[in-house]
Amino acid sequence: MGLVKIFSGPETLAIDLKLRIENAGVNVVIKNNNQANVFPSLNSSKAVEVFIQENDFMKVNQVVEDFKMGL
Repeated sequence: MGLVKIFSGPETLAIDLKLRIENAGVNVVIKNNNQANVFPSLNSSKAVEVFIQENDFMKVNQVVEDFKMGL
Protein backbone atom coordinates (compact mmCIF):
# COMPACT_ATOMS: atom_id res chain seq x y z
CA MET A 1 0.00 0.00 0.00
CA GLY A 2 1.12 3.56 -0.63
CA LEU A 3 0.83 6.93 0.97
CA VAL A 4 -2.37 8.98 0.77
CA LYS A 5 -2.40 12.78 1.08
CA ILE A 6 -5.00 13.81 3.64
CA PHE A 7 -4.20 17.50 4.09
CA SER A 8 -2.39 20.36 2.41
CA GLY A 9 -2.11 23.74 4.08
CA PRO A 10 -0.22 25.93 6.56
CA GLU A 11 2.50 24.27 8.63
CA THR A 12 0.83 25.04 11.96
CA LEU A 13 -2.36 23.27 10.92
CA ALA A 14 -0.40 20.35 9.46
CA ILE A 15 1.41 19.85 12.77
CA ASP A 16 -1.87 20.02 14.69
CA LEU A 17 -3.39 17.34 12.45
CA LYS A 18 -0.23 15.23 12.70
CA LEU A 19 -0.46 15.23 16.50
CA ARG A 20 -4.13 14.26 16.42
CA ILE A 21 -3.46 11.36 14.07
CA GLU A 22 -0.46 10.15 16.04
CA ASN A 23 -2.62 10.21 19.19
CA ALA A 24 -4.90 7.77 17.35
CA GLY A 25 -1.91 5.44 16.90
CA VAL A 26 -1.15 6.06 13.22
CA ASN A 27 2.20 7.17 11.76
CA VAL A 28 2.26 10.38 9.72
CA VAL A 29 4.57 11.69 7.01
CA ILE A 30 4.87 15.45 6.52
CA LYS A 31 6.25 16.89 3.29
CA ASN A 32 7.42 20.47 3.60
CA ASN A 33 8.71 22.02 0.37
CA ASN A 34 9.33 25.47 1.81
CA GLN A 35 12.77 26.80 0.97
CA ALA A 36 12.84 29.57 3.62
CA ASN A 37 15.86 28.07 5.38
CA VAL A 38 17.78 27.66 2.15
CA PHE A 39 16.81 30.98 0.57
CA PRO A 40 15.77 33.33 3.42
CA SER A 41 15.20 36.24 1.03
CA LEU A 42 12.40 34.33 -0.71
CA ASN A 43 8.98 34.78 0.75
CA SER A 44 7.15 31.81 -0.70
CA SER A 45 5.16 29.77 1.73
CA LYS A 46 4.08 26.63 -0.02
CA ALA A 47 1.57 24.32 1.52
CA VAL A 48 2.77 21.57 3.83
CA GLU A 49 1.34 18.15 2.96
CA VAL A 50 0.30 15.43 5.41
CA PHE A 51 0.31 11.77 4.34
CA ILE A 52 -0.66 8.48 5.96
CA GLN A 53 -0.48 4.88 4.80
CA GLU A 54 -3.47 3.96 2.67
CA ASN A 55 -4.38 1.03 4.91
CA ASP A 56 -4.57 3.39 7.95
CA PHE A 57 -7.11 5.71 6.35
CA MET A 58 -10.20 4.14 7.89
CA LYS A 59 -8.61 4.27 11.36
CA VAL A 60 -8.26 8.05 11.27
CA ASN A 61 -10.96 9.13 8.83
CA GLN A 62 -13.14 10.54 11.62
CA VAL A 63 -10.17 12.38 13.18
CA VAL A 64 -9.41 14.00 9.82
CA GLU A 65 -13.05 14.92 9.18
CA ASP A 66 -13.41 16.46 12.65
CA PHE A 67 -10.23 18.45 12.09
CA LYS A 68 -11.40 19.76 8.71
CA MET A 69 -14.83 20.68 10.09
CA GLY A 70 -13.09 22.81 12.73
CA LEU A 71 -11.24 24.92 10.15
